[in-house]
Amino acid sequence: MYCIGLTGGIGCGKSTVAQLFADLGATVIDTDAISHALTQPGSTGFSEIMRQFGADFVLPQGGLDRAKLRTLIFSDVKAKAQLEAILHPLILAQVRTEINACLTPYALIVAPLLFETGNYLPLVQRKLVVDCDESSQIQRTKTRSHLSEAEVRAILAHQLTRPARLAQADDIIHNEGALETLRSAVAALHERYSTLAAAHR
Repeated sequence: MYCIGLTGGIGCGKSTVAQLFADLGATVIDTDAISHALTQPGSTGFSEIMRQFGADFVLPQGGLDRAKLRTLIFSDVKAKAQLEAILHPLILAQVRTEINACLTPYALIVAPLLFETGNYLPLVQRKLVVDCDESSQIQRTKTRSHLSEAEVRAILAHQLTRPARLAQADDIIHNEGALETLRSAVAALHERYSTLAAAHR
């Protein structure tokens, strides 16, 4: 299967771009969505997180206290490594399953930490980075996720720098303008990826 790794810093518009590709018929495999599903009550991921981190990270309704866990892992390197050791193998296994089930010419693997973890790089033929300037990242994330600027910067500190990310990209979408401009950029890449996928088979 021909696969594209889609990544970008927080607030750059990865989800919007992924949806535009999906609208054109591409299969989108979203690692964040998979992670969320794997940490629902009753799941293997949830049970293992509770075993290692304790019941303090369970909300009264029974779900995972994601905000509390996020605060911990962005302040404790050991806790971050523990959580990644639980979730990354489970997510990777599910990504492989979804690739194998893909019926479209190519699949788009949305992985915010594509370069940081390296887990998905062996699965992709091209790497697409959605990019915008840091001030836009901070403002969008504050508005979308109701986080403080300090919280957003803590997340940014755990991601590659913008220059380092762009240096590893095969393709770049600059997401600073109107939605129609973004839609046109996605449409052009969709045509290119469809052609490359056909030649790959």
